[in-house]
Amino acid sequence: MSYPILVVDDMPANLKLCKSILEQSGYRCCFAQSGEEALMRARAEQPQLILLDIMMPQMDGYQVCRELKSHRSTCHIPVIFITALNGEADETAGFAAGGVDYITKPLSAPRLLARIRNQLSLVQLDELEQTRRLIVQKLGRAAEYKDNETGYHVIRMSHYSRLLGLAAGLSDSEAELLFHAAPMHDVGKIGTPDFILLKEDKLSADEWQIMKQHPLIGADIIGQHDIPLLRAAREIALTHHEKWDGSGYPHGLAGKDIPLFGRIVAIADVFDALTSKRPYKSGWSLTETCQRLRSEAGVHFDPELVEYFLAPETFAQVEKVYREWPDN
Repeated sequence: MSYPILVVDDMPANLKLCKSILEQSGYRCCFAQSGEEALMRARAEQPQLILLDIMMPQMDGYQVCRELKSHRSTCHIPVIFITALNGEADETAGFAAGGVDYITKPLSAPRLLARIRNQLSLVQLDELEQTRRLIVQKLGRAAEYKDNETGYHVIRMSHYSRLLGLAAGLSDSEAELLFHAAPMHDVGKIGTPDFILLKEDKLSADEWQIMKQHPLIGADIIGQHDIPLLRAAREIALTHHEKWDGSGYPHGLAGKDIPLFGRIVAIADVFDALTSKRPYKSGWSLTETCQRLRSEAGVHFDPELVEYFLAPETFAQVEKVYREWPDN
């Protein structure tokens, strides 16, 4: 199903002109002749793009755009202003209201179509990225169905990872990448036999060797790609069970030979595992868990990252996540 382009103008002649230009190029249109009608049509039709006049009675285009951006159901729809107002202050006001582009009248069909194509290409790229993130999240969730971990483990540990990444000096974009890649940390458990994952007793030596293969399986499932999200997810899946002293698996990496994302997720994953209730254990208290992190700093975990994680400002946000996403 293709979603329409909503054209908003109080002048019928302008609507007719836009209709002619767009439909000749294969676009489907819907129309509104007032701000109030535009809001109603945007919510009902969910257009892929809105072409919005500014000078309209009762509610002008700036007001309409601000209203669209203030509601969850319409805030994602890109708005291109089409107007006779050609002053710099007018254009600045349009972008401030939330518009993504500003075209002055009289309309040039080639220019209008080029601007529309550009915006729709950006929308498609954004949708593709959202789809990638959703697939990563769902694969991470699928791994949980093979394990005895609870539904909010992936959510909490992803938030913990992002908070620790920011505390360690990652940029906002790097921390966001870490947040979206972290759910894939245990995707390799999809390939681990159920009798091992669900065993409540201690694993035998042979069973433990099978269990230790899940980082390699996870890396194989994700594969090697140039897409940053999948590259980060593979790195995390492969290295989050490595330990600072070199005693981890699957490759026995030590210290800063372990990639930063793997070192961060190791702390976030263990913290959540210890504080969470499982069929075979009660959840540890925050105090007990923090003591364990400190005792394992320099052994299991990067000692500098443990300090960042337990620093009062960061840990206050960690505790907030812990309270906001209880398993019950």
